[in-house]
Amino acid sequence: MTARREAFALPAIFLTVALLGGVRAGAPTELRPPSVYALVLGILLLRLLVQSGTLAPDRLLSSSRSLLANVNGGVAIATLWAAASQTFALLTPDSGLPRLVANGFFLVLLLNTAAAAPNRSRLLRSLAVTFGSAFLVKFAILAELSTPGTGWRKRVLQVLLEGVTLGALTQEPSDPINGYLALMTIGLFLVGVFLLPFRDSSMAGSLPVRAAKPAQGELVER
Repeated sequence: MTARREAFALPAIFLTVALLGGVRAGAPTELRPPSVYALVLGILLLRLLVQSGTLAPDRLLSSSRSLLANVNGGVAIATLWAAASQTFALLTPDSGLPRLVANGFFLVLLLNTAAAAPNRSRLLRSLAVTFGSAFLVKFAILAELSTPGTGWRKRVLQVLLEGVTLGALTQEPSDPINGYLALMTIGLFLVGVFLLPFRDSSMAGSLPVRAAKPAQGELVER
């Protein structure tokens, strides 16, 4: 990663994600900060990025770097945390049983992924699948159930969810533009994570090769 991209691109991407993730279009339009729970999830994701090698902190903060470079690295990490927290807050339903289930799902998923110790490529795929699934649940399924009226898609979902009290699932109707903003926010966040300075695992964990023990009677050169 070049110093220019590190200094400007990453903080700009993550700051944009943090701002877009808090926008709730409607009447009136609001800018919501992430909850304390989302901030905790952001810390867990940050730790997971470091554990998997997706983020190499020593390439952003190091005694061998200049003061300005370390400041830039610190800003990149801080904005990454803010963006991750805001992404979790964005994908969490606003109320009811879906909010409780989503909060528990994200926590268990992060802890389970940390226990599995994935590498960078597997973690990136896991994040894309997780965020994509959460987006579909909130902005497709729950949004359709919460929309007034009885369209065919809503009737299909009601049949699939037969026996479930819809009152526990429905959310406050929101402007459809929020779904487009969320999709753009998630995509931008994943791009930023992909561009993070990562740890090269090609040499990581490699063990020194031990010299083979000479066979009996073999001449050992000194």
